[in-house]
Amino acid sequence: MRRVLLALLIVMVAMGAIVAEGQKEASGKAAPVTLKFAHVYETSEAFHEYALWAAEEIANRTDGRYKIEVFPASSLGKESDIVEGLSLGTVDIVYAGGGFLAGTYGPLGLTEAAFVFKNFDHWKNFADSDFFNELADGYADASGGHKALAVTYYGARCVTSNKPINTPADMKNLKIRVPNAPIYLLFTEAVGANAAPIAFAEVYLALQQGVVDAQENPLPTIKAKKFYEVQDYINMTKHMTNNLFTIVSSMTWNKLSAADKEIFDDVLKEAAAKASNAIDQAEKDLIPWFEKQGVTVNQNVDREAFIKTVAPHLTSGDKMTWTVEQYNKMQALAD
Repeated sequence: MRRVLLALLIVMVAMGAIVAEGQKEASGKAAPVTLKFAHVYETSEAFHEYALWAAEEIANRTDGRYKIEVFPASSLGKESDIVEGLSLGTVDIVYAGGGFLAGTYGPLGLTEAAFVFKNFDHWKNFADSDFFNELADGYADASGGHKALAVTYYGARCVTSNKPINTPADMKNLKIRVPNAPIYLLFTEAVGANAAPIAFAEVYLALQQGVVDAQENPLPTIKAKKFYEVQDYINMTKHMTNNLFTIVSSMTWNKLSAADKEIFDDVLKEAAAKASNAIDQAEKDLIPWFEKQGVTVNQNVDREAFIKTVAPHLTSGDKMTWTVEQYNKMQALAD
């Protein structure tokens, strides 16, 4: 009886394979290769919108040979989990911040150091530069071959508080919440503030209860997390520019043909540029929106004074994970 059942099972499997092959021959196409694109951002954000755009565009440009499924909002894990997944083979493409990736390749921390970028145009020059490619190659060597193909503008961080902050002196002894990472402490130490590395989920309550005096984030995040409800001022310090690198795992990249590598590279760069422009515009649109909420958007910040105060820490000190030569290359891109 067992032999009969086994024979029947073999026949059924064989028939299934024949049917599948017949369907493949009928359509003239193999089943698409399915890839996973994971990130920790919300579906309402431009990062997700253009990840979906990239998935569709890659499918179109490869004649349906690739199907990219996008997993937003930490659905496949927090940032450290999904970056680890690149090496485990559980994800194929991720967004990851420059400050976070500095743990693998230190010079990427330069991309989020205070006042490294003068403005959005300076940042765009970097995104399209040979220096970006140099850092991406360094990351590939340090990470086992993962490819940082593009970088997306995340936003310029601004300080919210219950008093106006115009100069570095206004931040002396200010208790300010920052992420618990060395690159953020570089700024607070330079201006004499007291850094409080409180968990992000607890920041609103900490501000409301006066546990901390201030916090800092890009304008879209200040809106999304409603920090403006418990702070009177948004001070346009624009002290740090956050970035998201689009990374393709080495295992996935090495399986692509030369032609497909070019398609992935082109599309992911286009998606990053589109998202970056959308976020830059959102920052501009949010200024009048915040003012309508009754918040004072302080544009009288003496950024030159801040830049002068922080500058020595960018070329020496224990928070540096880059070389002076790399810092100078980044500054040269401002022209």
